[in-house]
Amino acid sequence: MADKIGIHVSQYKRYEAGASQPTLEVFRKITLALNVSADSLLFDDEERGPGEDQNLRLQFEAVSQLEPKERAIVMELIDGMLLKHDAKRWMQARS
Repeated sequence: MADKIGIHVSQYKRYEAGASQPTLEVFRKITLALNVSADSLLFDDEERGPGEDQNLRLQFEAVSQLEPKERAIVMELIDGMLLKHDAKRWMQARS
């Protein structure tokens, strides 16, 4: 793991033992190496909200790793769904 995040193994052991805290940049590298969100390492489950929100966060993090064209397609899909949702709410309000 130390190699994967680019630090010396003795420093990583200090982090694991709680003797030292990683910098923000090292913490970011740890979350990327573990493929988890930062809040999942920082907070307990009840502090982060419902599991569905966590899944959505992880999906957005995965989308951020896509190529720009692929990200644009995902954004268009999301925009379309949000417009559909807003139109549905508007129609229900008028009824």
